[in-house]
This record gives sequence, C-alpha cells and structure tokens, in this order.
Amino acid sequence: MKPKTQSSIIGSILLSFAMAHVTALGQSPPTPGPEHEILKKVEGTWNVKVKMGDNESAGTMTFKMECGGLWLMSDFHSEFGDQKFQGRGMDGYDPEKKKYVSVWVDSMSTRPMFLEGSYDKDKKTMTMTGEAPGPDGKLAKHKGVTHTPDDDHMTFTMYIVDSDGKENKVMTIEYTRKK
Repeated sequence: MKPKTQSSIIGSILLSFAMAHVTALGQSPPTPGPEHEILKKVEGTWNVKVKMGDNESAGTMTFKMECGGLWLMSDFHSEFGDQKFQGRGMDGYDPEKKKYVSVWVDSMSTRPMFLEGSYDKDKKTMTMTGEAPGPDGKLAKHKGVTHTPDDDHMTFTMYIVDSDGKENKVMTIEYTRKK
C-alpha cells in the first residue's frame, strides 16, 4: 500500500470539510443554473489565432464542463515564436455575487489571474475585470471581453486599463470551433 501524498491528504480534508459544511447547513449540493448554460455552449475544441501587436500564432483551446456542470475548464496550447505556451482556466457563476468568476493560470506567469463580470445576452458578450501582472510584472487592472456571435465563433479581447481608465489592447484571440 502506497503512503498518501500531501496533496491527496489535503484533498481528502477539503472534501470532508465541504461535505460537512453542506450537511450542517441542511442544504443540497449546488446544481447548474441557466447561467451555466451560457458557459456550456462553448464546450468542445476550438482552433485559435492569437494576435499580439504585429505577432500572430495559432493554437487550440478545449473547453469542458466539469464538477457536476458547475465549472467550465479550459486548456489552451500554442507557441509564441519558438516558445511553447499552455494556459488553464476555470470559469463558473457565483450566485451570491450574481457574477461570473474566472481563474486563469499559464506558463508565462507565476500568479493566477482572477476576474469577475457579467454576460449581456442581447450583445452575446461576456465582460470580466480583475487584476493580474502587467507587462512590467506589477499588478494591473485587466478587462477581458468575449463576443460570441454564433455557436462556432468567438472573439476574446484583453485590455490593460491604465490609471486614467484608458483601455489598452493587449491581445485578440479569434476562436473557430473544430468540426
């Protein structure tokens, strides 16, 4: 029998705490709501084209609903120049805040990006804001806007917002669903 690793022990403790918390409150575990259906629409694999200034690169993004349909997990792979790039995301809906929430980590940063925001059904646009390291490594305000005109195309634009409130475009990612 193998000894438990520290991460599996911590995972067991967290699972026990979560189950005890739900039981103590007399609540049922959460279930996906209509907000999660917005996230679920992008499940699948997408071809991506990343534009940063004059540079362009191609890659893939895979989205999958997990954790009982509460979280959209994303897995991004690309190359910038001759450097491989990988990113992972986790998006969900926080019913207490009444906002979408997002965490992003990637191979070019040691700090996660935390964002929250809302979805405009009429404009088919998710807008999220938060803080993450900027090009100089210092925390900066970020704004991400994802427009989904149809089931097979998306455009994501990331901005850094300066102290005057001016939005400076950092990158654009064009998504096309793989068929």
